[in-house]
Amino acid sequence: MSFEFHLPDLAEGMTEAEVVDWKVKVGDTVALDQPIVEVMSDKATVEIPSPRAGTVVKLNYGPGDTCAVGHVLFVINEGGASAASEADDAASEFDDVAVSAKTKVFSKPVHLPPAPGKATVEVIDATVGRPRALATPATRRLARQMGIELTQVSGTGRNGRVTTSDLESFDKRSFHQDGAHQGGALAHVATAPAQARPAPAPISIAPQGGEERVPFRGMRKRIADNMTRSAFTATHFTYVEEVDTSDLVDVRDRAKARGEERGVKLTYLPFIVKAVVAGLKRHPSLNTSLDESTNEIVIKHYYHIGIATQGPNGLTVCVVRNADKLSIFEIAAEIERLSKAVANGTATRDDLTGSTFTISSLGKLGGLMATPIINFPEVGILGVHKMEQRPAVVNGAIAIRWKMNLSISLDHRLVDGYDGAIFVQDVKALLEDPTMMFMEMV
Repeated sequence: MSFEFHLPDLAEGMTEAEVVDWKVKVGDTVALDQPIVEVMSDKATVEIPSPRAGTVVKLNYGPGDTCAVGHVLFVINEGGASAASEADDAASEFDDVAVSAKTKVFSKPVHLPPAPGKATVEVIDATVGRPRALATPATRRLARQMGIELTQVSGTGRNGRVTTSDLESFDKRSFHQDGAHQGGALAHVATAPAQARPAPAPISIAPQGGEERVPFRGMRKRIADNMTRSAFTATHFTYVEEVDTSDLVDVRDRAKARGEERGVKLTYLPFIVKAVVAGLKRHPSLNTSLDESTNEIVIKHYYHIGIATQGPNGLTVCVVRNADKLSIFEIAAEIERLSKAVANGTATRDDLTGSTFTISSLGKLGGLMATPIINFPEVGILGVHKMEQRPAVVNGAIAIRWKMNLSISLDHRLVDGYDGAIFVQDVKALLEDPTMMFMEMV
């Protein structure tokens, strides 16, 4: 009998994944847990092993194709396994599963305990105590589009799972029971996002001599999709400030030798991370996200700082988790570890996801100013620009000082301009007087 493998929700909020590479072809005999396919989501590659032993009879997507969560990715003939139909139901019940890159995907529902950081998330206007209906991510997404609360629907699937058919039946019953149709078609017409203007026709470039064409997929396509979503969803505004880092240069120079004794290369970035964390604690609105599916502001009481890192396949955001609990030397060591992992392709999903606020720094190539694009769904990103000696007025006289610019982009939907400016001023104060930074540490 055939076993259909439905693409599970490999990470919170994931709706689709791109097929990177098939490890098998149609007709191959596969063993349990044998690698089947690599898919890419959120800039990390996940290897999916075979949940069954048998013969591969169908691969529904080719390399570079995108498969939506809940759709059939591949089919295996189990050769008459008695529990095949039951396994199909179990496999489609994937819900809330976080999978690290290169880890196994199981064929039965897996419910993980909340991550340490997630345990301290505060949700504004959240409904407390509501039972969670059993449904696939695709069904949940359809329910949101239809304006239907899943807990109101009686599931007919295995173990009470709500199916697409259940949603359609509930929608029709609601229509006949209430002319206003508060739970169905008219409701989801009112609550669904406004239809955007028709997209412009794709640009076609006629072939000419002396050109090379490379498929627009993989990491480059993923980066493009994320940047486009951020630019056209978050309402960006940018604030720029100049910082006198002369004292920071002195502190870092004195601490470099101590870092070398510990095998750590100490840059300025760990100091900036610490200053940012202190600022986020004072201004929690910058450490938030907007849950658009529930219309709730999620205020995070943990500090996972994203570091924009240039890797061999493009720009990647790696994550220093719980930066508020690490020393400057520990942050330096973690940034170095993450940079190496990105460079050699060994970064895990935990290394690349879950950031609450991002810092983008090009070091000596940082230029004078730029407008960084928010790492959506975060609400802020801090651009750190080139540090150089500049003339400055000190006590009424011209002096040469070390200076750099900070530019912050914020989502104006959640952060007011005043709050963003005060945040940058607090970060500036700590970088200009790094001795005060240590007063902020816990």
